[in-house]
Amino acid sequence: MYQTRRLLKRTLRVRYPKGQGRIALRTELDWDKDVEPKSVSRDGTTFTFALEARRPFLYFKPVLRSEDGVRWAVGANKLALMTAEGHRDVYPWFEGPATGSFSPLVEIDSRILGRKHLVRAYLPPGYGANALRRYPVLYMQDGRNLFFPEEAFGGQEWQVDEAIGLLDAMGAADAAVVVGIHSGDRVRDYTKRGYEAYARSVVREVKPVVDRTLHVAEGPRGTGVIGSSLGGVVSFYMAWEYPEVFGFAACMSSTFSHADDLIDRVLTERKRKTKFYLDSGWPGDNYEVTFAMAMALERRGYRVREEFLHLVFPLDAHDERAWGRRLHLPLQLALGRPATGRR
Repeated sequence: MYQTRRLLKRTLRVRYPKGQGRIALRTELDWDKDVEPKSVSRDGTTFTFALEARRPFLYFKPVLRSEDGVRWAVGANKLALMTAEGHRDVYPWFEGPATGSFSPLVEIDSRILGRKHLVRAYLPPGYGANALRRYPVLYMQDGRNLFFPEEAFGGQEWQVDEAIGLLDAMGAADAAVVVGIHSGDRVRDYTKRGYEAYARSVVREVKPVVDRTLHVAEGPRGTGVIGSSLGGVVSFYMAWEYPEVFGFAACMSSTFSHADDLIDRVLTERKRKTKFYLDSGWPGDNYEVTFAMAMALERRGYRVREEFLHLVFPLDAHDERAWGRRLHLPLQLALGRPATGRR
């Protein structure tokens, strides 16, 4: 079953702190047999494995051998796609829970806005257990609607942690840190001109705290921003205004042109390197203006499926339930294996 005629080869690099023991792999070809690394880096933190199989995929799991015996990595079995090019980095951990966690609700002073930001971060499974790993980070608007029903509008949260955890367990997408920023005055902060100061505050006051205190990746390829409705508008603005910071933006059911000039800017300004995800329900749900923005991006030279994606969901409503239900789509565009395979 699932056999290929040719022998497929794949390189995996398992990264784990030095001095904890010897890393080996177990695979579904024989779960009782160690696969030894073909090389170990000079600093003892990177174990390189050469996998071979006559099949398009292979499940595997790192094991740690020490004086105390053999310990299997925590979490689900990992999926190696034998058809992919290049190497894949794996960051196992061998103690602790297989579920993610949350930071406390943190206040961050903003001189730019003259108030405090309220911020909570979701930390994926294994966060902090392998100090070598740096995670992609997604900044999300309307932070109180993301994680807990008791905080969310109407008691309906997006279930962001469940979506990321499931995609990671499937092997379909990378785990990520999510920074939920609670909204202040949404009309002021998420529309022109108020979003100019709000975005500047996130970039100059919130992001430096996140970079300094959390294990997150550097650069735009590992940094995205997501929002819905007016939150989608400000997310688009942030990515358009700061492409050197945000390499990805997901804008769901966005009220483009209500109180912004973003379509005009797309049509007249230079193309950005940021990737965009746009969607809406229908009828209503800002379907027409979202479609218009998608066509503006196409007219400006953005390539569909490579640089932007526009989807429509017939009969979906303008609410947290709908956004949470389809969140896995922008997450896969930002964090999915095809999207991140060449990072």
